[in-house]
Order: sequence, then C-alpha cells, then structure tokens
Amino acid sequence: MSITTPQPASIPRRLAALLYDLLIVLALLLVVALSAQLATQARLIGMHGGHAQVPLLYQLLQLCVVCAYFVLSWTRGGQTIGARAWRLRVVAVGTSAAPRSGRALLRAGSAALPLLALLLGYLWAPRAAVLAVAALWLIDYAALLFDHARRTLHDRFSGTQVVRLPH
Repeated sequence: MSITTPQPASIPRRLAALLYDLLIVLALLLVVALSAQLATQARLIGMHGGHAQVPLLYQLLQLCVVCAYFVLSWTRGGQTIGARAWRLRVVAVGTSAAPRSGRALLRAGSAALPLLALLLGYLWAPRAAVLAVAALWLIDYAALLFDHARRTLHDRFSGTQVVRLPH
C-alpha cells in the first residue's frame, strides 16, 4: 500500500468549485434578505438623496452568514458544496487534515479582505469600488500561477492548501 502526497487543485477545478459556491452564497444571502425584510416590515433599505441606504448591521449580518458557510464547511471535512462536487478539499499545509477553526477563520478573513475596497464607494463612484475589489481578488488568485503548490495569497496567509481528492 503506497501513500501518495495530495496533488494541488488545478486552477480550472478551483474556479468551477468557486462558481458552485457562489450560487450557494447567493441563495444564503437571499434567505437573509427575505428574513431581514420580513423582520423590518420591508423598511430595511431606505432611499436618501436618490441613493439606497443599507444599514451597516445588515451588511455585517450578510458577511457573518457567508463566513459561517465557509468556515463551517472547511472545519467539518474541509469541503464546501462546490469543493465536494469538484473533489477538492481544503487542508492545513503539511497535513491531510481539515483546518481548525482559527485557521479557517483566518482563511475566510484574508479572502474577504478585498471587500474593504467597497468602502471606496463612499469616496468615488461605486463602480470604481467594485472594480477595485475585482482587481484585488485577481491579484489574490494570480498567486496560484507562481506558487508550486497552487496557493492563493489567502491560502499562504492562513497556512492552508486546496488539494484534489483521488478518485
């Protein structure tokens, strides 16, 4: 019986799993939005000066729900729904074990850091803020091209790696 080292996940597989997870996240956010709108009798989001005003507490709730999905998935087996579909697993570097909660929180937090660029929407046009987020995520994922283990910047920062599971 031979033990093989897990192979790093390919870029197309990672992107496909990410797309699957995006659909799950959108569904979760729709449930949160519906619940919040029902709880506030549809007064959650107001219009002021021709712009939508979204309460900070609601935005933090959305962030917490998304982070909870990823952190719970990574700590309970290392797989989100997208990763399971594409036979991928998040592991702590140097092990075959799923990351513990601290490492998973660090991974989620560092992956979400580009979202801070949305604050630029208060200074510049919202489109510029969204483009800044996209550019920062592109830089994060571009690290895959230069790392022998195909790790993103948030993988490197959190000491995790996405590996391909054997058939």
